[in-house]
Amino acid sequence: MTIVPPGPDEPRRPHGPQDPGDAWVVAETGEKYWGRYGAAGVLAVDSSRGVLLQHRVGWSHFGGTWGIPGGALHRDETALDGALREAQEEAGIPDGALHARFARVLDLRIWSYTTVVADVLAPFDPVISDPESLALEWVAIDEVDQRPLHPGFAASWPLLRSLLTVHPAIVVDAANVVGSVPDGWWKDRAGAASRLHARLSAWVAAGVEADDLSLEADRWFPPVSMVVEGAARDIPDARHQTHGARVAIVRAEGAGDDAIVAEARRLGVDGAEVIAVTSDRGLAARLDDVGARVEPAGWLLRQMDARP
Repeated sequence: MTIVPPGPDEPRRPHGPQDPGDAWVVAETGEKYWGRYGAAGVLAVDSSRGVLLQHRVGWSHFGGTWGIPGGALHRDETALDGALREAQEEAGIPDGALHARFARVLDLRIWSYTTVVADVLAPFDPVISDPESLALEWVAIDEVDQRPLHPGFAASWPLLRSLLTVHPAIVVDAANVVGSVPDGWWKDRAGAASRLHARLSAWVAAGVEADDLSLEADRWFPPVSMVVEGAARDIPDARHQTHGARVAIVRAEGAGDDAIVAEARRLGVDGAEVIAVTSDRGLAARLDDVGARVEPAGWLLRQMDARP
């Protein structure tokens, strides 16, 4: 592997000094890949307009083809953060307009590219904000194959397209999960629930392993509903949620089990593939009746413990 800085007509940061990540990685066989620390991009999905594609300027790598906004990662930057940063720099995507759904990684050992598929939460019109784009357009999903696509995006598009209809969501029986660990939770139920919420947020922000959800891709960022009851209902509202973490607090007005079943049913109606977390057998049977997949509290605890 060789690191080569860009030439005079090759990609650079549009503003400020060049980042050390802005360089070519050259394989022993001669292939060039942009980004010393890898690269990442965003496939933004709007339910009414399709996906956002970028028509690459002629002097860029595979110029003239269509792909997604993206670019080189910075040193110590996560692929998720880098992909969303690059999308903002290249397409003017506003803060808070996207929520990551899943990430797919092409790992060549010497270099990697992460495609982050993100749902549009607030509609926006893209803006060409650097010299790397000829056009930015919303393209209907059925029309993507009609464009001359960047080879890398063309290779990944069939799998990405097949996953665009997959929407996992998780419902957590907070009382059951908290009660499965004898750490003194009974002395401060609200505090224990708050700690669980913080752990859930960190877990989802880092991305849930696809194998753990029995799904394809590499990592998913599913919305999570944490249902609290009794004294735990007094926990404060969620704060500092990020583009990679949506952990909603659902406060049961009556029986917690009823609220959990209602939340699973609501998410299922919206088209989500619901995973409910509880070790309560009676509740598990009710959740199975509404089409949710049930996992025990230990399943969730093991995953949160394994988070780097």
